[in-house]
Amino acid sequence: MTSELDGAGGVLTREPIRLRIAPTRHLISSALLVAVLCAVTGGALISAIWAPGSPVILGFQLGLTVVIAAGLILVIIPLIGAIQASRVKNPADRVERRTKSARSRQRAAVSMGVAAAVLVVMGVIYFLIVNDASVQKTFLQPDLMILSFPDILAAFGQNVFIALVAQVLVLIWAMVIALLRISKTAAMKPLRSLATLYIDIFRGLPAIIVIYLVGFGLSFTQIPGLSDLSATWYAIIALTLTYGAYTAEVYRSGLESIHPSQVYAARSLGFSYLQTMRVVVVPQGIRRVIPPLMNNFISLQKDTALVGIIGAVDAFNQSQIYAGNHFNLSSVTIVAVFFLIITITQARLLDRYLDRRERKRSGA
Repeated sequence: MTSELDGAGGVLTREPIRLRIAPTRHLISSALLVAVLCAVTGGALISAIWAPGSPVILGFQLGLTVVIAAGLILVIIPLIGAIQASRVKNPADRVERRTKSARSRQRAAVSMGVAAAVLVVMGVIYFLIVNDASVQKTFLQPDLMILSFPDILAAFGQNVFIALVAQVLVLIWAMVIALLRISKTAAMKPLRSLATLYIDIFRGLPAIIVIYLVGFGLSFTQIPGLSDLSATWYAIIALTLTYGAYTAEVYRSGLESIHPSQVYAARSLGFSYLQTMRVVVVPQGIRRVIPPLMNNFISLQKDTALVGIIGAVDAFNQSQIYAGNHFNLSSVTIVAVFFLIITITQARLLDRYLDRRERKRSGA
């Protein structure tokens, strides 16, 4: 306690400033308790997983065990760091106490966060092995997955081909529609109205209906060049019509985000309307809508699984054949994994591109 004189000559007393240390031990105890819970749960899961089975089943069991063990190690590492950091060697040093206390709290919190994630993973694994592993046998039967993998991989090339060709056509077709939508002249008003009508119609129709109408309807028309196309090209036409409408609106939002002063400046320099669009507006507008464009393309790639309704043998159709023959859905799981691989890869590449563009823009 300290004392000092006030302005009238009286004596004032003041409580000493106490160094408040956060309850590090409580946090570490909680993290330790959660880690023990994870270890007990993991041990119970590992003992439940290891049942006699074929070599393939043995490999699957070993993989799950490795996942659980790795999760437990991830919990323990920051917990050990938290305990080590909580040991204060010199209690009189306030700075050292605060630093070690903060470090201990942070690592204990990390340990609990990792433990929560590990418990979620263990819950998923428990869902797979519960009821004599009926879920795992239905969706993840290793023998059937290995058997169907080559045929499904070959059929998945059909999905990739449809997606790539349709994306190129969508980029071109949607730009034409978008330019018609943003045209302001009276001469273009009829075409602008037709472009608006097209977008309204094809955005309102489910993709599977468009694929069905195009796939079965065009073949009945007896129109030369259209009635004798393969199911693959009918699927490409249907997806181009559907996603052309969505992408045209994405383009339009990007083109209209360019300030009109840039158009006026280009026209004052002698550029024609088309030159202004090609050199000034379109390049900037496209760069601004790359993320929503990627969303559209990912949706298009997923919708290639619908082409089986018109007879195209894609990966999903091939997996259905195996599922029907073996009364098991493991082959369909392979198709799901293929789609996840290509879509997640594209999403992460787009994130890296956007981060790099942002750093370049900020000069970092």
